[in-house]
Amino acid sequence: MTKSRNKNQRIGVFVDVQNMYYSAKHLHNSKVNFRTILKEAISGRRLIRAIAYVIKADIKDENTFYDALEEIGFEVRSKDLQVFYGGSKKGDWDIGIAMDVMRLAPKLDTIVLVSGDGDFSDLLEHAKSLGCRTEVLAFGKTTSHKLKEVTDFFLDLDKSKKYLLDKGK
Repeated sequence: MTKSRNKNQRIGVFVDVQNMYYSAKHLHNSKVNFRTILKEAISGRRLIRAIAYVIKADIKDENTFYDALEEIGFEVRSKDLQVFYGGSKKGDWDIGIAMDVMRLAPKLDTIVLVSGDGDFSDLLEHAKSLGCRTEVLAFGKTTSHKLKEVTDFFLDLDKSKKYLLDKGK
């Protein structure tokens, strides 16, 4: 198993947009700079797929944001926000992300997960058992300790403001 980054690695980048959005908003009162995060995730290696998973909530500028993600180089996968009787809401891509990682793992050397969600710990352990290197890019203060322990490489996005957009943007 490859333990370090090298330029010949085939990588897949899987971004849990909601997780990143809420972490940046609550920790830094800012928005995520997905362009910088993708560049950091690739780090000069061979990008095979970069997928951003979003939940549609019918809010202003939502489509502009999705278009911007595509311009940066992401395939955007979207799901509608589910609203249940009584007003509760649910929207997550955990199973979808896990399925894509498992489908693509045989074609990848490195799985880069952009999320701090501890639910992905088992997924990363499984990807490693298939011979993939795993990397997590997320805001350290909101990242599961288990996720940090399981991954081969963790980049704490709290350590630099370059992963955030100016509030005016």
